Amino acid sequence: MDRLSLNQITTKAWSLPEAVAGCAEAGVRWIGLWRDKVAETGVEETARLLKEYDVGVSSLCRGGFFTGITPEESPVDGVAQTREAIDEAAALGADVLVLVVGGVNGDLKSSRQRVADAVGELAPYAGERGVRLGLEPLHPMQCAERSVLSTVDQALAIALEHPAEQVGVIVDEFHVWWDPRIEESIAAAAGRIAGFHVCDQKVPLTDTLLGRALPGDGPIDHRHLKACVEAAGYTGPIEVEVFDADLWRRPGGEVLAETIKAYRDHVA
Repeated sequence: MDRLSLNQITTKAWSLPEAVAGCAEAGVRWIGLWRDKVAETGVEETARLLKEYDVGVSSLCRGGFFTGITPEESPVDGVAQTREAIDEAAALGADVLVLVVGGVNGDLKSSRQRVADAVGELAPYAGERGVRLGLEPLHPMQCAERSVLSTVDQALAIALEHPAEQVGVIVDEFHVWWDPRIEESIAAAAGRIAGFHVCDQKVPLTDTLLGRALPGDGPIDHRHLKACVEAAGYTGPIEVEVFDADLWRRPGGEVLAETIKAYRDHVA
C-alpha cells in the first residue's frame, strides 16, 4: 500500500477534494492529478488539501501535444501549455509531469522531430523548477491522434538527450505490454523511469481509449512488468490508471475499494 497511487481518472466522478479525502481515508498515500480537476479546485486550494490530508502527488497529467494535434482540437501550442503545466506541477509539489506528445502533423518523421525539439526547449525550464518531464509512449493505435511515440525505445531515445533528472519515461502497461522488446526496453531505461502505470486491457477490445479494466480483468502480467521496472531501479509510486466509462458512472468510494483490492491481488 505504501506505493499505491490513485490516478484521478480512475475515479472520474469524484471531484478533486473528494478524491484527496477518499485516498486519505482509505490509507492511499499518493494520487495522480489531472489538470482539469486541479483547475476546477484551483492550484492553491489543491496544494492546501494535499497538505491537510498528507497525500503526495505521484504525477500531474498532462503536458505535451507538441505536434499541435490532439483528439479534441487543432492546432494547439503545446510548448506554451506545457510551460504552464510545469509551473502547476512545481506549485503542487509534483515531481513528474506526464507528457502525451501529440498526433501526426504532416508526416510521422517530422512530427517526431517536433517532439524532440520541444522537449529540448522545455527540459531546462522544468529542471530549474524541480519537475521531471515524463515521456509516455502510447499504443500504436493512438499514433495518429495522441502520440507519435509508440514504444519505450522511442521515448527513451529523446529522454537520453537530456539529464536524467529533467527527462524520463513513463511505463504504462496498457500501452506497452504487447511490445516483444518490452523487457529489454525497460532494462535500457534504467535510471530514466519516471512513472509506472497499471491497468488491464478489456477483451475483446471495443474502444482504443476506454477499453481498460482494473488489474486482474485482462491478459497483462502485472507482476512481471513490475519486476522489470524494479530491476531497472524504479521504486516510486505505482499508479492505477483506468479509463473505463462503467467505472466512471459508479461512486468513487466503491471504485477506490475495488482498486485497492485489485492492486493487492494482482500487482503488489
